[in-house]
Amino acid sequence: MRKTVYAFIVLSLFGLQCLAQQHFLVKFSEPLAVFQFLDNLSANAPPNVFKTAFSGSKYNVNKYKQLIAQYDELNIDYGYEYTSYPYAQKIGGSTESLLKRNLVNSNSINEFKLASLGIIPNTDLFKLCDLLTAFEPVYQELVYQPNKEKFNQQLNAISQFAASGKLGRFFNTGLTFYHSSWDEQIPFTVALYPLAGTLHFNATAFYNNAVVAVPVDLQDNNKLLSVMIHEIFHILYDEASIGFKKRIEAAFINNPSPGSRYAYLLLNEALATSLGNGYVYGQLKGVEDTAAWYRRTYTNKMAKKIYPLLKSYIDAGKPLDEYFINQYIQLFDHNFVEWLKKKDFIMADRYVISDNADNFNDVDQAYPYRSMSAYDPEITINSIQKMKLAPITKMVIISKNNSEKLTLLKQQFKELNNWQPNSAIDFSYAVFLADKTYLIVLNNVKNNMAAQLEALTIK
Repeated sequence: MRKTVYAFIVLSLFGLQCLAQQHFLVKFSEPLAVFQFLDNLSANAPPNVFKTAFSGSKYNVNKYKQLIAQYDELNIDYGYEYTSYPYAQKIGGSTESLLKRNLVNSNSINEFKLASLGIIPNTDLFKLCDLLTAFEPVYQELVYQPNKEKFNQQLNAISQFAASGKLGRFFNTGLTFYHSSWDEQIPFTVALYPLAGTLHFNATAFYNNAVVAVPVDLQDNNKLLSVMIHEIFHILYDEASIGFKKRIEAAFINNPSPGSRYAYLLLNEALATSLGNGYVYGQLKGVEDTAAWYRRTYTNKMAKKIYPLLKSYIDAGKPLDEYFINQYIQLFDHNFVEWLKKKDFIMADRYVISDNADNFNDVDQAYPYRSMSAYDPEITINSIQKMKLAPITKMVIISKNNSEKLTLLKQQFKELNNWQPNSAIDFSYAVFLADKTYLIVLNNVKNNMAAQLEALTIK
């Protein structure tokens, strides 16, 4: 069952002398939905409603369990970074995102296969397509067909909203505030798929696509719309010019606040939440939402705190600028500076080096929320220097040749010059660096990572 709704919208872009026509495509893509279903059945995925539906079904047998295990063995994500941009301020290239874009745009798995040749090795692509074909009827029976009627009502409501021109107005608001741009000849595609058994959203954005899992029991379409536009705002933030992004980063770097870097790491999500779940929802509903705007406490509180400032910019048609950034940092310092001592806050953006790759799973279990992360299984001069360049929390876990590696680490950070660690015992150590991020060192002798992570304190 496939349903596609096209909405053609005319946008009046602020600052331009003419009208530009922007195309929005709202659709359900079965190939994408099946992929999302399979990906959520993975052993690597956290507990979710798809796993619950599968585990209680007739398909929870060895045949399909083995197919899921085969999916877990596939590597479909190879990436690259745009190194001329400020760190993590431009979404890196990803073969998985390219594949998902093709899934969104395809009407069948075979069409997806033909469109995706060359993105990943053919062996892996063909295996992925075989797995999707095997799980297509499973998805239809367990998810789509039972929720088809409710989902189609929501799909129609979203398409009508797009056709009304309101989506264009909010898109235009984002273009202005983010100092961004968009070629009106490139359509923006919003792919929806049904989600049963929960009222929590699952959404992401990449390239010219927003993908939103729609809770079919949700009664408030305005919440769904605000989440969808939230994701579109992430793309507009990403597409701001390199010069503008460098000016924004300079505003954070030049601000004397010790919390400016961690406030910066919170910026993208806080803005999208304040704009989408705050401003857009309020405009649609006629009254601002008094409930939580975002499940993560830190994002939710920061988004609500900056809302009056952000709304004043939106009402005045002003773009994000250095004054906004300085006010944003001041709000962070006056209200949330204690977050710098909270492990789950500073570990949301992390670069972890360990000589034992199993430790990465321990870190992920202790701090499941990740905004951005990098992992390196070797402790060398090169890996330390590469980590040092990343303006996010740095963690080094040492469990082999401890004395030698601690000495190597000390040589790379001036903040460790006077540090005299005992390499023969377990310890956790944290120090605040000149780039306004933490370096955390775990010396692991007894191989009890959980205890070390629990004992870690941030001062």
